[in-house]
Amino acid sequence: MFESLTAKLDGIFSRLRGRGKLTEANVQDAMREVRLALLEADVNFQVVKDFVQRVREQSMGHEVMRSLTPGQQVVKIVRDELTTLMGEAHRPLQMASRPPTVLLLVGLHGSGKTTTAAKLAKKVQEMGHRPLLVAADIYRPAAMEQLRVLGESIHVPVFVQEGARDAVKICQQAFDYVRTVHCDTIILDTAGRVQIDEDLMQELRDIKRVTTPHYTFLVVDAMTGQEAVKVAKAFDEAVTIDGTILTKLDGDARGGAALSIKAVVGKPVQFVGMGEKLEALEAFHPDRMASRLLGMGDVLTLIEKAEQAMDQDAAVALEHKMRQANFTLEDFRTQLQQLKQMGPLENLLSMIPGMKAAKLPPVDEGGLQRVEAIISSMTLAERHNHALINGSRRKRIARGSGTSVEDVNRLLKQFAQTQKLMKSLVTQKKGKGKWGRFSLPRPF
Repeated sequence: MFESLTAKLDGIFSRLRGRGKLTEANVQDAMREVRLALLEADVNFQVVKDFVQRVREQSMGHEVMRSLTPGQQVVKIVRDELTTLMGEAHRPLQMASRPPTVLLLVGLHGSGKTTTAAKLAKKVQEMGHRPLLVAADIYRPAAMEQLRVLGESIHVPVFVQEGARDAVKICQQAFDYVRTVHCDTIILDTAGRVQIDEDLMQELRDIKRVTTPHYTFLVVDAMTGQEAVKVAKAFDEAVTIDGTILTKLDGDARGGAALSIKAVVGKPVQFVGMGEKLEALEAFHPDRMASRLLGMGDVLTLIEKAEQAMDQDAAVALEHKMRQANFTLEDFRTQLQQLKQMGPLENLLSMIPGMKAAKLPPVDEGGLQRVEAIISSMTLAERHNHALINGSRRKRIARGSGTSVEDVNRLLKQFAQTQKLMKSLVTQKKGKGKWGRFSLPRPF
């Protein structure tokens, strides 16, 4: 995400931070490079012009130029301005005091509305509410079936009327159905349309009129860059949106849409899609995104992901095992599975401050999958006591996991070394007060 822009900004500000004293020429040169980097990232021209002007004016201030760390001061100014540009702070969904809360999703063909509707339902579930998905796309073949399948996968009821040809009537009847399934949130998945199709835009206006949604979200593909901004502007003028949901942001190396929409349209980015899984919908925090853009990481989001993926009781039990040096391959497999729930490792590493600058080699996701496959091919007794695994068992495990005996040997050797390390740490801790939190090294 934003890989290209982040790399360029990091290079520009690394040079600034390396200077003990800044001159006006230094700042002018840096701002010229920032301007070029943002334009190459497909950020709106007027947005870039205004942004660079504000940063330049603040950076030329007497207090900045005479400070002990002028380069860091300039970076702080850029971070603050980026945060302002993207919308200051995230505003969480305010659910209606008298249910149901109605969320209307609109957008172009192929923007990912149906999948986003299911992701949003999953998010609403996590907030402690009971969503109902409404299949109001009467034009795309199999759209209703797709939403039904997605709803079943997350145990959310879906209101479907096979063969219906009136989207407005479907949305109206959903209000009667929602009471029968005891849901408190309605998510309306409408058909994709182009902003120049007046008949379809009128259909959206009619849906809004009869459902009076609390939020109307435009679902837009982040990878379309400036086109996404134009689409947002057109839909806002036609039906008045309350915010946007950017899909495929994890594949957007430029970032033009995320940086431009709020400034051009005046409506915030509410959520961002960060992958194909239904859990991969994140609240958009401008301040955190600004930090990630500048290579400063995003620890708060990383902590939130960990809290969602980790079972607290299991974490306490795991800590107890570590204290007793009883950590097994079964425990390690459980940790791997929880780590997978947090998303791609590349994304997680990018949230850790300094990881971008470290220029680590690409994470071998396939290697972790092989490790999990090897452990899963063991019997429960073998996972709890790897000393049982002799030569014939190693061959069986290799065949079952689709790996080689050498891969199995390597894993067992590294795990044995890790256990020795944990035992030595336990020995050192005895008599030295409270046990500190311990994280398993990443040897594999």
